[in-house]
Amino acid sequence: MSNLPRSFIFFLLIASFGVLFVGCSSQPDATFEEFTFNNDDLERVHTITASSAVSDDGVTVLLESSDSTVDLTVDSSSPPTLSSSLSSSSVSSAVAPVIAGAGLSADTAKRKQYDAIRASSTDADMNLYRVNNAFLNVRSAMSVNADQVARLLQGEMVTLIDLPSAQWAKVRLADKREGYVAFRYIAKLTTEAKLASEKKKYEGKYFVNFAFLNVRKEPSAQSEKIAEIPGQTILSPLSINGEWAKVSYQGKEGYASSKYLEPFLPSFLVRQEEYLVPILQYRANEKGSLEALKSHSDALKKAGRKLVTLASLKETILAQEQRDARMSPGTVVITIAGVTSANVKEVGDALKRAQVPATLFIVGKQAGISGITEKTALNLQANGNDLQSGGFSGDDLRSLTDQQLTTELLASKKAIEDISHREVYAIAYPQGGVNDRVMGSVAASGYLFGIGQAPDTRFSRSQFLRLPSMYVGANTTSEEVVAATK
Repeated sequence: MSNLPRSFIFFLLIASFGVLFVGCSSQPDATFEEFTFNNDDLERVHTITASSAVSDDGVTVLLESSDSTVDLTVDSSSPPTLSSSLSSSSVSSAVAPVIAGAGLSADTAKRKQYDAIRASSTDADMNLYRVNNAFLNVRSAMSVNADQVARLLQGEMVTLIDLPSAQWAKVRLADKREGYVAFRYIAKLTTEAKLASEKKKYEGKYFVNFAFLNVRKEPSAQSEKIAEIPGQTILSPLSINGEWAKVSYQGKEGYASSKYLEPFLPSFLVRQEEYLVPILQYRANEKGSLEALKSHSDALKKAGRKLVTLASLKETILAQEQRDARMSPGTVVITIAGVTSANVKEVGDALKRAQVPATLFIVGKQAGISGITEKTALNLQANGNDLQSGGFSGDDLRSLTDQQLTTELLASKKAIEDISHREVYAIAYPQGGVNDRVMGSVAASGYLFGIGQAPDTRFSRSQFLRLPSMYVGANTTSEEVVAATK
């Protein structure tokens, strides 16, 4: 509650309410409508705002007063809009489930974050919203006193079912449960192409930005009151003329003060949906592949290509959760698969000759005790390279049981993170083996990307677990590489 004296708060409330409603003045000014606060309105204030506070749901609620004097506050905030920030610090404290028998754990918060990033916003049937607060309570009814259905973390996704008011939204969770959340703490997912049409849906919509709003028979402060619209109600005025709006409410048409109607518009998270980023895949265990890297990179540079690691794509995508960000035109991602202790020195030497950075997919069992030491990992990273997973054993992931698959993915992730001291967020599928079951396990294990093999340069968010990559062999010419990256 406010530290101001209650009598002063009460005075401020009366003063603010006094400009809204009809008074009993016998001689109103012909050129100016004077809104005064009458006894009926005062009684309504006591009923509606006996004592208010903002709950942890972000909703203004009524509380019981402990004495005969009550604090009166009015929620006069602007239309519900919030920034769409998503910080790793806000989710890092989540408890991660431990995989039985493996001694390994998946970061639940990171997994949910990446699931949200991969969610497509182009499906017309998916009215997707993302939580943009540190947490958000889901209630069984439109009340902070209602039972808690769930507690969502920042970045989690919900599907909007209904908007009963500007304050509450009815949503469906990923597990199909339904409930109500504070609308100001979710943002609509959309694309640049759809943003204008999404905003157009809300043209002419307003919400009552006050505790309640009287509807008059005529556009006059002295006219008969025919209805009362609750605060936060969303409506579409039939017309607005100066200080009066013609409205329809519960089958009645009348006039209300336009001063207490605010345009209604949800928060939007505008994201890039389609990407044009060639990913080249060299293979460390294939004779001649690394030798071709220098001539290829020289030709790509001459053609104006910018050669980067997969980390650049990741950083761009994470930045897009907060602001508009793009990969530079002509960007090409260089990757090398099948890196082991037997060839890691050769890989490092090839990259130095070519003077390019690359994402190296390391076989996890080779990390640490098997030859790819912490020193090796740190040296590679110091030269601008990025170390990611090539699986743990190198086996085709499709051949493993569900438990073996989970253990393989988490063990590889941990082994490489232990020597690199950086997040492992991507896996190049060993032997190119991938299916829906494998992708599901990769997502559950906290990876953002999965690298497949397909001769394509375009992909969408829904393909992040099966990104296309173009195989580059020893016999691939520089001209072919340049042409493939246009």
